Amino acid sequence: MKANIAYQLSIRFCKIDMCIAVFAWQAHPLYPFLLLLNRDEYHHRPTKAVGWWEGGEILGGRDEVAGGTWLACTRGGRVSFLTNVLELHTLPEAKSRGDLPLRFLESNKSPEEFAKELVKEVHEYNGFNLITIDLSSNTMFYISNRPKGEPPTIQQVQPGIHVLSNAKLNSPWPKAQRLKFNFKKLLSTYNEDEDIPIKDMIDKLMRDTMKANKSQLPNICSVDWEHNLSSIFVDVGTPLGRYGTRSMIGVSIKDTEEASFHETYIERETWWEKTVNYYITPKN
Repeated sequence: MKANIAYQLSIRFCKIDMCIAVFAWQAHPLYPFLLLLNRDEYHHRPTKAVGWWEGGEILGGRDEVAGGTWLACTRGGRVSFLTNVLELHTLPEAKSRGDLPLRFLESNKSPEEFAKELVKEVHEYNGFNLITIDLSSNTMFYISNRPKGEPPTIQQVQPGIHVLSNAKLNSPWPKAQRLKFNFKKLLSTYNEDEDIPIKDMIDKLMRDTMKANKSQLPNICSVDWEHNLSSIFVDVGTPLGRYGTRSMIGVSIKDTEEASFHETYIERETWWEKTVNYYITPKN
């Protein structure tokens, strides 16, 4: 009984809207940018699947509770995505982190300019990791406001394969290391001039339910709860409802400026698929 109460409390007080992403940045001769991302959230949280937003400039999913997004792109070649930092205590009055990708996409600032502006107010948000990309200038920046008590992190992301979960960029959490290794391995099976089937990559990599050894967990929340979150694909029943991976996304952008956004998502406990293809049209 006590163990069950402790488990419920760990769920209630340990912020759990999670994601994991792996991406290749300027590391493939045909694809300047390749991204796979799983969004973990309660199944009952109202969400819109990928689509063009009002105005037709922004493409992404939408959280219908707070109005923000975890990943979105623009026709002009800007991309931004977000993961939350796993932490035990959060600020209930904090600003919504889902607004951060939108603020970048709607601005005319470079990733570096946006990061330097955002750093002045990062204390108003719970823990986050934010990636901002401008393909017209081939620049990507990473911004994080954690760990607490340390200065915010602002760094330009170098070409290569990177993974982002719920700690710092490229932190060696078991599922992050596993996803990065498998992504590299799968990517190497395609010829350099071969089209990469992004949907197949999602199916092969993002449905992985293997959990980490409990001795490898970060021990931020309860061990049992962290163990449930330690797989790439998460699916767990909680006292607050079904929780887990409810969206698997692949974004590919070719050097020909062809972009593809594929989402496999759950709605009313049924899995659906949607792909949006478009050409990047950089603004002058």
